[in-house]
Order: sequence, then structure tokens, then C-alpha cells
Amino acid sequence: QVQLVESGGGLVQAGESLRLSCTASGSIFSINSMGWFRQDPENQRELVAGMISGGMPNYADSVKGRFTISRDNAKNTVYLQMNSLKPEDTAVYYCNAVITTEQGLTYGIWGQGTQVTVSS
Repeated sequence: QVQLVESGGGLVQAGESLRLSCTASGSIFSINSMGWFRQDPENQRELVAGMISGGMPNYADSVKGRFTISRDNAKNTVYLQMNSLKPEDTAVYYCNAVITTEQGLTYGIWGQGTQVTVSS
């Protein structure tokens, strides 16, 4: 069984930074993509940043220049460095990965979510 475990959320003031981490574990043959989504009570879940293996990262327009996604393939971990945080960044952040298992199955999975709250 494959799972994603997230960490790094919290409460910060506007202008401050946070770094989220997400580690995949289990029967993993390869990770095809990893990314971060977010959702607040008033909106649908939206893509924040994503990386396809071997490809360039892509970002939501609202976070370009402030957020950076990176991966440590040896650790099956993806990070989201969030700088210059704004109150509108407040949401539950979810890690997502598309994984191929050692048994040859390919599917997407979600982390449990981590709360990011930015006060003004």
C-alpha cells in the first residue's frame, strides 16, 4: 500500500514563509508526478504547483514568483517552499502523486492535508 505523509503547515503572518514536505512510502516502482493542491471552504480544490518526472514545474498564476516546488527523488519527497505568504493563501494544502507500484498498477493518491493559515 502506498501513502503520502505531509508536514510543515502552520500559522504565520503575512510576508512570512513556510515549507511543506510530502513523502511517499510503500510499494513504489516509480513516481510519475507529484504536486500540491489547496482548498478553502469557499472554493474547489485547485492546483498550486506540480512536477512531472523529468519535466519543468508548473505553477498557479497566483503563486508564481512566491512559491517553489522541488523534489528529492532519492527520498520520494516533494517540497513546497512558500515565501511572501498572503492571507489569501490560507487553505488546506494537499499533496498529490501519480505512482506506479511494484505490481505494475498506476494510480493517483492524496495526502491527508495540512492546514496553512496566514494572518494579516
